[in-house]
Amino acid sequence: MYELVVIGVSSGGIEALKTILPALPADFPVPLVIVQHRESGGDDFLAEHLDTMSQISVQEPEDKERIEPGHAYIAPAGYHLLLEADGCFSLSVDPPVMYARPAIDVLFESAAAAYGARVIGLILTGANSDGAAGLKAIRQKGGLGIVQNPETAHSPTMPHAALNMAGADRVMDLAGIPAFLTGLLQEKRRS
Repeated sequence: MYELVVIGVSSGGIEALKTILPALPADFPVPLVIVQHRESGGDDFLAEHLDTMSQISVQEPEDKERIEPGHAYIAPAGYHLLLEADGCFSLSVDPPVMYARPAIDVLFESAAAAYGARVIGLILTGANSDGAAGLKAIRQKGGLGIVQNPETAHSPTMPHAALNMAGADRVMDLAGIPAFLTGLLQEKRRS
């Protein structure tokens, strides 16, 4: 049974998140943890903005905060966001990975280590290859890998890189992702 969704997104990501998060039901059964590449020193406007249009709670997590179902967490600007085996977040100021902090690979690799086959990794639009190695780690542990169809991505580089390095269990258009996730997770919850 899946217990977590991790999402990596970069260029064009705000519009992608505005398509996915508001379409999820209030009773979405697992947490979503998101890395959106952005400049360090940014404020939490992105989380606040998405929270106002979504039925689930959208916020930036604090270090050592417990991960809760039905919430979406967006990595704070300037910090890597990691998931610990005890179900808590960890924030790090380690050097950038793929020129980014927060980096998608850091989140995805920590999710693979902490959750194994119970995680769904989702790579969306973006202009570099961050997330490809992380998605590979998730799939190697038995987790589910979903990649946005590069032909429909604002910036197809990141989906292409993920497909080339990690492959995918599903390649989907953005608009179909919320219903797919909701249906999959509610089906798993019933079984």
